[in-house]
Amino acid sequence: MAEVRETGRVRFAERSILPGLGPSLGFTLFYLGLVVLLPLGGLLLRAAGVSGEHFVSTVTSPRALASYRLSFGAAFAGGAVNAVFGLITAWVLVRYRFPGRRFIDALVDLPFALPTAVAGIALTTAWSPGGLLGRPLAELGIAAAYNPLGVVIALTFIGLPFVVRTVQPVLEDLERDSEEAAAVLGASRLQTFLRVTFPALAPALLTGFSLAVARGIGEYGSVVFISGNMPMRTEITPLLVMTKLEQYDYAGATALAVVMLGASFLMLLAINLLQRWQRRAA
Repeated sequence: MAEVRETGRVRFAERSILPGLGPSLGFTLFYLGLVVLLPLGGLLLRAAGVSGEHFVSTVTSPRALASYRLSFGAAFAGGAVNAVFGLITAWVLVRYRFPGRRFIDALVDLPFALPTAVAGIALTTAWSPGGLLGRPLAELGIAAAYNPLGVVIALTFIGLPFVVRTVQPVLEDLERDSEEAAAVLGASRLQTFLRVTFPALAPALLTGFSLAVARGIGEYGSVVFISGNMPMRTEITPLLVMTKLEQYDYAGATALAVVMLGASFLMLLAINLLQRWQRRAA
């Protein structure tokens, strides 16, 4: 689409690099429909064929409710841990210069690049009773692997980059004038952080927390090894869906998948609202 720019009495037509609105929008809708909407529509269409009684009995069974509690509870716990330590990590990477900083900055993205199954095996090896990190805890009577704690550890591992990468650019763009003014007026470092810096970081931190929780709710590969997969205790909802499929209970798997899909949409709505709040606060 051409854009007209007028300079004095001469008008220049500047052509955009991208094609016009019609072709661009059409391609975008086609791609999103093919990749996202078509599979989700197929899931909802299949769910429509499940009887209401079977749907309700499946999604409200004691085993399903136990898996919800673990999946959502562990996701929120992992997100909360990442909200604290992810903020600290982003702060260190932005505000300080030290040897190995770039290596640590690249290390933050490792959970993105590492296959989830590999991450699960590595976490299980490290946190098992005989592992490097699990042995000291086992001596204290704390079992990390094959317990709900192991699920929280796995979801903390895969959720860390979301918090760091969401907070880091906001912290980099944050002006230091307000902090310096607060210091000149006699505010302590803690007061400056709580009253000046943190309010500016709060929207980004909440967005990163929501992304980490949303990612953790649907995580499967890194959890299935370290959790132990014990029904009613360490079984997450995605694993229960896989179990239903292995038992050829496609209707039950579809019902549970619809519940997880609804939870994902709610998390997406929360993330969009937080991002809108972040833009207004900027």
